[in-house]
Amino acid sequence: MTLPARRLEADRQRPTALHDRAMDNLRFIRETMERSASFTHVSGIGGVGMGVVALVAAWVAQGTSTSTAWMATWMSAAAVSLGLTVLAMARKSHAEGMSLLSGPGRKFVWSVTPALVAGAVLTVVLASSGAFALLPGIWLLLYGTGVVTGGSHSVRPVPLMGAAFMLMGALALMSPASWGDAYMAVGFGGLHIGFGIVIWRKHGG
Repeated sequence: MTLPARRLEADRQRPTALHDRAMDNLRFIRETMERSASFTHVSGIGGVGMGVVALVAAWVAQGTSTSTAWMATWMSAAAVSLGLTVLAMARKSHAEGMSLLSGPGRKFVWSVTPALVAGAVLTVVLASSGAFALLPGIWLLLYGTGVVTGGSHSVRPVPLMGAAFMLMGALALMSPASWGDAYMAVGFGGLHIGFGIVIWRKHGG
């Protein structure tokens, strides 16, 4: 191959190489931004909905006659609340044109999950031994722990709310067992509603 022909071949290949490098750089920048970004899809509206569910559950649970019925009431409320918050967060992320399980979203989920799993294990153990009186404090404390750790990747009100839940859980564990439903109402009801309104107004829904 002659020298001009070699130069022509090199000129043909150079744009492709530049394009590939540019795409690699853009991909690296996008992934870096995802890893460093905050998870902003926590929904204030979803928090308000969870709070309302908790207030209704506290009212129903207070009137139950057996520990099994009391437990079933709060487990049902937890399931409904989980569905509400996932739906609200999915709608918020969709409105912002992003995936709920983007880089920050995955970090948020992985940070929250260990405390919730610990809470589930302790729930089974304590319920099996009949120590139902300890459950409100344990639930509030570990839920707050999960929200604090997950909230480190989210907007500022989220970890503050988690810290308030932890305080509420500690107080519940040191208070008479008969106050359990009241702490649950103030915590899962009042804190969710209060912080939910703040997130709704200041962080886009």
